[in-house]
Amino acid sequence: MTSGLLQGRTAIVTGAGSGMGRAIAKLFAEQGGQVIIADLNQEAAEKTAKEIGGSQVFAVKVDVADDLSVAKMVKGSLTVFGDLDILVNCAGIPQVFTPIEELSESQWDKIMNVNTKSIFLTVKHAVPYMKKKNKGSIVNIASIAGVRARPGLNAYCASKGAAIMLTKALALELAPFQIRVNAINPGPAETPMLGQFISGDQQKIESDKKNIFLSSIPLGSLIQPEDIAHAALYLASDLSRKVTGEILNVDGGRGI
Repeated sequence: MTSGLLQGRTAIVTGAGSGMGRAIAKLFAEQGGQVIIADLNQEAAEKTAKEIGGSQVFAVKVDVADDLSVAKMVKGSLTVFGDLDILVNCAGIPQVFTPIEELSESQWDKIMNVNTKSIFLTVKHAVPYMKKKNKGSIVNIASIAGVRARPGLNAYCASKGAAIMLTKALALELAPFQIRVNAINPGPAETPMLGQFISGDQQKIESDKKNIFLSSIPLGSLIQPEDIAHAALYLASDLSRKVTGEILNVDGGRGI
C-alpha cells in the first residue's frame, strides 16, 4: 500500500472507540493523518488514542446526536490541530430484531438520532471550515441494510437508508465547493455491535450470528473492521479525488 496518503491532513472519526471506527482511526494515523478520535465513551476513545500513540491523535467525548456536543467536537479539531480536512461518520447503534408493533417511539427516535441525525449535525458544523478551504472529504458509514432490508430491523434499515440518500444529496450540494461526500455499506462485520442485533444468551447469540448473518455472505466470512478502514482510506484520500456521491458496498456480496 502507498504510504503517507493522509500526510498533513486532519480527520475527525466518530465512533472511534471501538470496531470499525477504531480501525479507521488507526489506519488514518498510520497514513500520516492527524486524527480526532471521537466517541461517546471517552475511556474507549482514550484507549484507542493510547494504542496509536504520538501527538497526531487526540481523544474527545462526543454525543453525535447533540448539536452543542458536535459543535464542540468540530471546534476542538481546529483548536488542537488547526485544521479539518476529513470527516468520517462511523458512530452508530444497532437494533435488536423487533416487530414493528413492539417498537417504541423512543427506540425509533434513538436509532434515527444516532444513525442519521448525527450526519446532519456533524456535516452542518464541519462544512463551513471545508468551504473556506474549497476542499474536503466526508465519509459516512451506512450499511448494506440500507439497501437490502431484513425483517425486524425496521428502524435500523430506515436510518441507514436515510444516511445513503443524505450522502447523495450532500454530494450534489457540496460539489461546487470541491467537498466530496461518499458512503460505505458494510455487510455483517466482526465487531462488538453484531451480537447486539440479537437477543438471548451468549450461546444463542453466537449461533444466530452464524445462521442469520454469516450464511447471508457469498464470500463466506464476516467483514473485518480493517476492510472498512481500507475503503474509508480510499474515499478520504486523493485516490478517489473524482469520486463523490458513491455508495461503496463492502459486504462480501451480501447486497447482490
